[in-house]
Amino acid sequence: MNLGVLISGRGSNLAAILSAIDDGALPARVALVVSNKPDAAGLARAAAAGIPTRVIPHGAYPDRAAFDAALVAALRDAAVSVVVLAGFMRLLTPVFLDAFPDRVVNIHPALLPAFPGVDAQAQALAYGARVTGCTVHLVDAGTDTGPVIAQAAVPILDGDDRDALAARILPREHELLVRALAWIAAGKLEVVPPASPGSRATVRVHGERTWFGLGSEP
Repeated sequence: MNLGVLISGRGSNLAAILSAIDDGALPARVALVVSNKPDAAGLARAAAAGIPTRVIPHGAYPDRAAFDAALVAALRDAAVSVVVLAGFMRLLTPVFLDAFPDRVVNIHPALLPAFPGVDAQAQALAYGARVTGCTVHLVDAGTDTGPVIAQAAVPILDGDDRDALAARILPREHELLVRALAWIAAGKLEVVPPASPGSRATVRVHGERTWFGLGSEP
């Protein structure tokens, strides 16, 4: 499985993917890492691992569709089969999603559909939630609305601030993302079409547990 990883920042989920590949836990290779920001720290992580990188700045294009077309061209040139959004802070248009149908994977630091969008950790704290977590899902045209692949719960502790909560969620993100990608590589993921007009597609993972509660490890 050839992965294309899109990043905008430090690339900690990229590092988890590369570590899992090296350990034999993920039968895949990262064919290309792309960032929309030239100063993204994850680019250095990729280069140190010998992974090809590209910087495609979104500001160089007249609109989102043109930017997405440039992303698609770069990923196709690298023979990418599955795309991973690893802290990529851009919304994707149908130009991109139609090029990789049901093959764009995102990790989000909340138990979707709760707290979609930016800064989910701060949203959870502001709401007064006592439990949050992370979700791996396929990407559709909405904001964090695509079919859920797997979720893991994380407690919100008394005295937590945004950074403390984010630090507690992050290791679970790494574990869950790697596990979900391994399922995809093994052909265990099935996308179930919408049952009726107006409903959404869902995901079935054959032979695997996809919910990890408090105290259970992915």
